[in-house]
Amino acid sequence: MYRLLSQISRFLPTAAGFAPVNGVAHNLMERAEARSGRNPRQAQELRGAALAFLRVIR
Repeated sequence: MYRLLSQISRFLPTAAGFAPVNGVAHNLMERAEARSGRNPRQAQELRGAALAFLRVIR
């Protein structure tokens, strides 16, 4: 769980500049797609972070 929260907190400041256009969850999913070939575990964590963010928002 700590790892998931650290991923979210690491990408939120960089995603904040893009949030009005794409949204935080969208940016996390794009980063997950970019990482899927190199690091599947980290990609899965980013997807989980995006889903967690959507659960909190809804």
